[in-house]
Amino acid sequence: MTPPPPREPARPPKRVEAVAGTPFGVVHLDVPPVTSGLAVGSLVAGIVSVLVALLVVCFGAAAGMGGAWAAGAFTVLGVLAGAGAVLAGLFGLRQIRRVAPPPAVRFTGRGLAVAGVSCGGAGLLLSLLGLGLALLVALA
Repeated sequence: MTPPPPREPARPPKRVEAVAGTPFGVVHLDVPPVTSGLAVGSLVAGIVSVLVALLVVCFGAAAGMGGAWAAGAFTVLGVLAGAGAVLAGLFGLRQIRRVAPPPAVRFTGRGLAVAGVSCGGAGLLLSLLGLGLALLVALA
């Protein structure tokens, strides 16, 4: 049975150094950049935070004390997701900015990290505003 063909074509080595006194050599390969997992996670958590914040605003606009309790419960989730998105995005930006020596993996995804930070911050702010709306409606 023959093995399946490789998915991507083989790349030529970046540089080959001969080892003195042996028929062997050291091959240096070019490592392609990888998308940062922190940046992707930040964007996902930021989108979840915005969606939960919209749920908080909907519960906050609902009349009665039950809406305020539900908004308060979902505010905790929205704030945690928003704070997680902001932190993961900032750590992702730091990971992407860090200069690594040539054999190490380089990371990409700056736009994903920035979008995650902004969505997380917006979701966090909207969750707190939705809780304020819920308390205002419940007390009025």
